[in-house]
Amino acid sequence: MSRDVFTAVVNPAAGAGAAAGRITRLARALREDGAAVTVTYSRALGHATELAADAAARGHTVLAVGGDGLAGAVAAGVVGTAAELAVVPAGRGNDLARAVALPAGPAAAAAALRTLPSHAVDVAEAAGRVVVGSVCAGIDAAANDLANRRRLPRRPIAYQLAGLAVLARWRPVDYTLTVDGETVSFTGHAVVVANAPWYGGGLPIAPGARLDDGLLDLVTVGALSRRHMLGALAALRRGTHLGRPGIAARRIREITIGASRPLPVYADGEPLGRGQITVRVRPAALRLIGAPEPAADPVG
Repeated sequence: MSRDVFTAVVNPAAGAGAAAGRITRLARALREDGAAVTVTYSRALGHATELAADAAARGHTVLAVGGDGLAGAVAAGVVGTAAELAVVPAGRGNDLARAVALPAGPAAAAAALRTLPSHAVDVAEAAGRVVVGSVCAGIDAAANDLANRRRLPRRPIAYQLAGLAVLARWRPVDYTLTVDGETVSFTGHAVVVANAPWYGGGLPIAPGARLDDGLLDLVTVGALSRRHMLGALAALRRGTHLGRPGIAARRIREITIGASRPLPVYADGEPLGRGQITVRVRPAALRLIGAPEPAADPVG
C-alpha cells in the first residue's frame, strides 16, 4: 500500500513557529517520493476541523501538524469517515504523537506516512468536542490554564512549573461522578479521563491506556496533603503513581463529572469550559496511521 495524496493542516503558531518549518521539510520529502501534498494553515481550532473535513471528503490522507489541541480538532473533521489521519508532532505537549510516533527525519517520516498501516482507534467526546488524548477537571486543568494565561515556555516543563504554582493555593474539591450509570462522590484534587497514556507533555497519567480497547481510563486523585501531592507528582513522572494511597484508576465507557465549585475543564490541552461535563467513548471511530503502542497495564 502506498498513499499518494496528502493534506496537511498546520497550526502556524505551534512550537513557537517550528511547525511551519517541519511541514516544509516533510512535504518536500513526500513530493520527492512521488506524493502530492497540499499544505493548509489553520486560523483557529474550528477552522482546522473544517480544513480536515474538506480534505477527508476528497479522500486525502490528513496530517495534523501541531500539538494535541490541533490533533483533536483535525480528528474531529476526519472521525467517522474512511479518511486516514497521521499526527506530526510540532507543539508543546505532543502526547498523542507519543502513542503513534513517526520517525524523526523527514525522509523516514515520509516513507512511514506512505506505507505504515492505519488502525481503527477510539476517541472521546466531551461537550460536543472530539478528544483524542484526555479530559481533566481539577488541579491539572488549573495548571494548564495558568500555563496558557502566563504564556510559559512552550515546553513540557511549563505544565509542571504551573502545577507547582497552582498547588501552593489549591483547595480540594467535592466531586460527584456518574460512572457508567453509577453515582459516586469523593473529595480530591483531580479527575482525568484518558484515551491515551500521556498528558501534560509526556506525563504517563494512565500508563495502561490504549487507543484501541473501546474504553477510557479514569484516574482520580484524592485529598492528598501538599507533601503527598509532591510525592505523587514525582511518581507520576515515572509512571508509578497508580496504587499509591489516594490515587485510583478504572476503565469506563462514560462519565459525568460534577464539582462543588466551578472548575476549569481541559481537553487535549485546550479549555473546554467550566462546570459539569459528560465524557463518553466512541470506539473505533478514527483511522490513525501507526500502530498504537502496547502499554503496561496497572489498571487490570
